[in-house]
Amino acid sequence: MPATVITDLAAELPIPEDGTLSRVLYRDDRLRVVGFAFAAGQELTEHTSALPVVIQVLRGRLDLQLGDEKTEATPGTWTHLPARLPHTVHATEPTVMLLTMPAG
Repeated sequence: MPATVITDLAAELPIPEDGTLSRVLYRDDRLRVVGFAFAAGQELTEHTSALPVVIQVLRGRLDLQLGDEKTEATPGTWTHLPARLPHTVHATEPTVMLLTMPAG
């Protein structure tokens, strides 16, 4: 299988003026990578995942509610969430985020 290279993630994930864009950037039989672009003020309300996930912020700023813990995520932040952890994602400014998870 050849390598997959995305040379400009920002071009793949333009931030909408209002709303949230999500796009599967990579998928194989073991891994899935989803890019999200959030307008300021947009959020993913509280939810859980049956699988562990990793959140990486590429641009912008997120407030993350991770179970009972609240944290701010800025470019370069890497966050691992175990399966079934209730979490909320809120963009406090225009934000681009990667979500990596096992393929399910």
